[in-house]
Parts: sequence; C-alpha cells; structure tokens
Amino acid sequence: MSREKKPMKAVMLRLRNGWPMPLALQGAFEILQSVVFCLAIFVVPLIAVYFSGGFLEESFNVILQFGGQLWLHAHGVPVEVLSLGEGQGSGWITLVPLGLSLLPLMFCWRAGRRIARASYTDQLWQGLAGALLTYALLGLAAGYLCTNQYARVNVVAAALIPMAIACAGLIIGARREAGSWGRLIGVDTASYLQSISPHRRWAGSYVWHVIVAGFLGYVAAVGIAGVLVSVSVGTHWADVANVYQDLRPGPLGSFALTLLQLGFIPNAVFWALSWISGGGFSLGVGSTLSTLETTVGPLPSLPLMAALPSGSSSYNWLFLLLPVVAGIVAGWYFLRVGENHLEDWFARRIPYAALSLGVSTVCLSVFTGLVTGLFSLLGSLLASGSLAIGRLTEIGPHLWITAGALALQIGVGTAIGYLIAPLFETDPVLEG
Repeated sequence: MSREKKPMKAVMLRLRNGWPMPLALQGAFEILQSVVFCLAIFVVPLIAVYFSGGFLEESFNVILQFGGQLWLHAHGVPVEVLSLGEGQGSGWITLVPLGLSLLPLMFCWRAGRRIARASYTDQLWQGLAGALLTYALLGLAAGYLCTNQYARVNVVAAALIPMAIACAGLIIGARREAGSWGRLIGVDTASYLQSISPHRRWAGSYVWHVIVAGFLGYVAAVGIAGVLVSVSVGTHWADVANVYQDLRPGPLGSFALTLLQLGFIPNAVFWALSWISGGGFSLGVGSTLSTLETTVGPLPSLPLMAALPSGSSSYNWLFLLLPVVAGIVAGWYFLRVGENHLEDWFARRIPYAALSLGVSTVCLSVFTGLVTGLFSLLGSLLASGSLAIGRLTEIGPHLWITAGALALQIGVGTAIGYLIAPLFETDPVLEG
C-alpha cells in the first residue's frame, strides 16, 4: 500500500504545484488559461440568449463568432459592420466598452503574477515573451475565424492591438508579485540614485512628484465624476426602469443588456468628467452636452441614456468647481511629500519669501495642469469612438477643450491646495 500511495502523492503535488517546463512555454500556458476564461465570460451569456430565442440569427457558429468579435473589441480592435441596412453600406465600430476591457486586463494581471512567481529576475523576459507571442497568435486566429457575412476585423489589428492590454496586465501583475521594480528587472534603484549628483536627484524628484500630483488630481476628478454618475442614475432610476419595461427584453435579455451597460459605465464616467470640466461630450453628430450648453438629438433606447442631464440650469456653472477640488488634493499631496526643490531654488535667488513662494507655486500649478491635461487626452481618447449607426459616429468627450479646461481647473486647484495646506498640516520638527 505504501508503494501505491507514493506515486499518488507525487501526482497530487504536481497538480498543486505544477509541472516544471520552459519559462516561455509556461508563459504561453498561463496566458492561454487567461484567454479561455475571459472568452467564456463573453460567450456564455450570448449562448444563453441564443437558446432562449433572443437572436434572430439561427446559426450557432455566427453567435460564437460574435463572441470572438466582442472579445477582440474589448481589447480595442475596431470591428467593421458590413451591412447597416438598405443604402447605408458599412461602418466601423470603434467605441470600446472600457468596463469589458478590464476583464482581459485582470486575467493578464493574474498570468503575470504566476509567471513572475516561477521566474528568476534575469529569466522573467522568457515567460513574458512566450505569453505575448501566444496572445498575438490567439488574436490573429480570432480575427481570422470570427469574420462572417455580418462583420469582420483586420487580422493584423487583431494580432497587435490586444498585446497592449496583455503587456500592461502582465507587467503590472509581475510587478505586484515581485514587490519592487528592482527585484523585477534586476536594477538597484537606490544604488543608482546614490551615484548621481544631488542636483540631478532633486530635479528628478521634483519632476516625478509633479507627475504623481497631476495624475492624482486627474484620478480625483475621475472619482468625483464617478460619484456624479452614480447620483444621476439614482435620481433618474424611475426613468431607467421605464425604459427597461418599454424594451421588454426578457430575463436573459435584461441580463445581457445590463452587462453591456456595465461595460460602458467607465465610458460614462469619462463623459461626466468632460461635462463637469465644461469641455462637454457628444452623443452623435451635432449633439453637445456640457455644463454650459446642451443640444441633444435622437438617442437609442438604452436605460443608461435616461440618466443623462436634461436641459440647462443657471446653477450648472457650480459643477465647474468640482475639478478645482480635485486640484486641491494634488496640491495638498505635493506639500506633504516636501519635494518642492524649485521653491528652494527660487528662495536662494529671490530675496522676498512671498515672491519666491508665489513664483514657485505658479510654476507648480502650470506643470501639474499640463500633466493632468495629458492624462485627460488619453482618458478622453479611450472613451471616444463610433457605433457606425446613423448619427452615432461621433461619441465621446471633446478632447482638446476638455484637456484644456481640466489643465486650467486642476492647475488653479493645485495652487490653492498647496497654499492652504500649511494651515492644516503640522510640522513634526516644530511640534517636537
């Protein structure tokens, strides 16, 4: 009996700990698991709706192809609709539901952690390279197999574009498992910083914390916009429920429709951010929604659309102050880290403390606003696109106006936060 138990025990240990294999192959195996699990989340609801009679299409293969197209589109791959109706020709769907994009990112994050756990520092690239190559091949295969008479994707785009999400997820997951960039890439950051001159170190520290402050201000503004979306949906919940009742999609149809709308919630947050900034966003050609102007044409009957702000109010300008509050958070952060070496530089050259403080604060607000504007351009670009249907070929924030408005608002808020924070912060040296 003891001889029979030993092989069984060894098999159980292998199942728990895994079989040793080349790192490139292990990376491919881990990313393959991620793709299978993620595809199941996209395809299983479609299969359920299909067997409940929710699709007019009778071919089961077409439903599976649609699931593959949805998986590719969640990665940002444009999908060309070949027939929009009589006399309308074809069109491209480029509006990406960012909520669905989080799914492959999380699965790749998991794969990155597992690959890092199985690798030494100087061997990590092998597992990541195998995972990325496998992801590209899977995207290529999906682009080739999912083309049908209704829609198609470019196979080159299907191979290359998903690698952006895969690369981001793998690196973030590997970094999370390693605990530091030094352990991840084998570079001792502390030793490198000690080897450079103090002036370069101070300048680099100032630039880095300006970037962090700008990012923090943008994240705070996005959080405020998210709260605003939640409040708007809650106050318009009766209208949202009425749209559901008018559509009568059935239990499974309601479930699929709700999942689709949840996928667009992050997009709606970025649209709300553009709304409170004053830049505004479009929901179709010729439509504009902002705190200063509201012009909306016919919209599709989606429950989420019932939560849109209607009309204009004389108090809408108050919403323009919300991004300034986010800027105050950024300025407060910059004071707490105590890395304003530019102020020290001005203080040694300008004999008046108030003037040196004012000049350095203006520079800080300008730099932080510029960083926030760059992040705003990226966020607005991700939340924009086309649905290839009628007027809905222009959807999303007005990129440049929103970026400029947020840069101004966050910059002003940063100056306010940096100047008022000393009134509430205590100096541990003086207190001691």
